Amino acid sequence: MTQPSAIPPSRYAGLSREELAAIVPELLLVGQLIDRSGMAWCISAFGREEMARIAIEEWAAASPIYTRRMQRALGYAPEIPGRGDIPTIFKGLQLDIGAPPQFMDFRYTVHDRWHGEFHLDHCGALMDVEPMGDAYVRSMCHDIEDPTFDATAVATNPKAQVRPIHRPPRKPADRHPHCAWTVTIDDSHPEAQGIPLLAVNERSRAATLELAPIDPSDEGLADYSGPLLSDLDFAAFSRSALVRIADEVCLQMHLLDHGFALAVAERADGPDALLRIRRKQLVGIAGIAAERLARALDLPATPEGAARLLAVHPLLNPSAYVDASVDGADITVRPSAAHDDGAWISLCGPDWTAPLQAAVRAVDPCLDVEATGLADGWRLTVVRRDAPVPESDEVAVVRFSTGATFTFQPRRPLPITPV
Repeated sequence: MTQPSAIPPSRYAGLSREELAAIVPELLLVGQLIDRSGMAWCISAFGREEMARIAIEEWAAASPIYTRRMQRALGYAPEIPGRGDIPTIFKGLQLDIGAPPQFMDFRYTVHDRWHGEFHLDHCGALMDVEPMGDAYVRSMCHDIEDPTFDATAVATNPKAQVRPIHRPPRKPADRHPHCAWTVTIDDSHPEAQGIPLLAVNERSRAATLELAPIDPSDEGLADYSGPLLSDLDFAAFSRSALVRIADEVCLQMHLLDHGFALAVAERADGPDALLRIRRKQLVGIAGIAAERLARALDLPATPEGAARLLAVHPLLNPSAYVDASVDGADITVRPSAAHDDGAWISLCGPDWTAPLQAAVRAVDPCLDVEATGLADGWRLTVVRRDAPVPESDEVAVVRFSTGATFTFQPRRPLPITPV
């Protein structure tokens, strides 16, 4: 097992506060799009119903872990574990890859500490699935949402229940808001239980990974201990807080992917079939994530620009999880906690570079990578070819999502008070 001697500096620490405020919502959206990549291949391999079960299991195996991590990181964890309230649950949703801001436009109402509601003014996931027909909409909005909303709430209070007021399929077809839900915490409710795969994921290196604490002296907000806000203004957070949030969001993705791998492994016909699906998922999300991050950071279309992109790509983050160093157009990868978990980077190497190729080609389709083995890892070099390479099928699948081109808009956050 790989044991780092100290917490390495975050690779996001090299970004300005303004750049960090721009890419944190991008990372949250990228996390949501992981399923646009992975589930397409699960449908092909196992059918719609098994795809829905995989989706339930991966989220239920991951969200309770990363929800508690973010609570602790940003100082809004319940004083008594397992006794959190409605505002705590809603704060967690605002920092969850399952509910990226604006793309999944959650609007919250707090009646009191134990009763609340939310509705979605816009559901990007619904926009992606509605063209596929009502059966797929029901799989997402009924079969998947019921257990996964409760699994997320259980991280804060196992007596919490999330129940629909109305939800798709939409009748009439243009019904707005897209869905509405109540959230109730009551001691009379049966206590929600985690699924067996949650216990497995809790033993991963990602689940217990230690990250550098937020510097409370840094300019800006160091935590989210204040009132629940209608929207998070990431620019209001300190640079140190934004670095920690970015690292935590990347861990959310790795925990979700670990849950995905565990769920698919129970259904795949052997390790080779599991590897094929995981690789397809990774290539698709690697390309779209790179495209969105490169645009947000306005990176140059050069080998050095592409290497800078890889340095902030979730495939290689957080630095405490993935041991990688960037020098010009070269990136060196060494064994790390991510390899212990079988995370995305463990799938890559000199013999398979497709996700890294998809990432650099998001900067310029003429860019490519070359990888060579080292005694203690491998080195990747970004190079330029004479001719552009067409987009891969895996990336094209994810581009089907409206999240691939979604644009964030400035918003003014307002405190949410009980009504």
